[in-house]
Amino acid sequence: MFVSAETDPRGIGGVFVHHGDERTMLAGYLHDYRLTLELKCADLDAEALARRSVEPSDLSLLGLVRHLSDAERYWFRHVIAGEDAPARYRASAGDDHDRAFSEAVGDEDEVARAWECWRAEVAFAEQVVAGATDLGVTKPYVGRGGHRGEVSLREVLVHMVEEYARHIGHADLLRERIDGRVGL
Repeated sequence: MFVSAETDPRGIGGVFVHHGDERTMLAGYLHDYRLTLELKCADLDAEALARRSVEPSDLSLLGLVRHLSDAERYWFRHVIAGEDAPARYRASAGDDHDRAFSEAVGDEDEVARAWECWRAEVAFAEQVVAGATDLGVTKPYVGRGGHRGEVSLREVLVHMVEEYARHIGHADLLRERIDGRVGL
């Protein structure tokens, strides 16, 4: 186990349990998944973070950090806040090639930059959520394939919980393959 129940910073003793209103619960679960990403990457050097553990996939822990940074950026900064915030790791909105993974390299400066970008996007997202008066307010967005619609902050929070949950499963396998560590 990475951390004991007594020292786990997530939820209640490492159990993702959050009580309160809807905002508190959704933000709490998302916060815990973000912490889990950091825990899964803890104590690894740049080469290990960038290691592609299952050929031919280009999936790596560093790629996950970069990918989730772009996901945070897109949903909170671009869609909800309405900022002109292009993705850092995709050439364009229509580019299906995710350079977050394919160009993740084991360089200390690249790793530091990835974490800096991710932390900045998380901080921005947390401010957006804390400052929102209503989780039901909708914003227009253009999805994959040019699909147009509206999305609420509530839907973005649920989506981001799902996005992190899915990728934390990948992180579990990647970390175990790198050094055998398993657990929360």
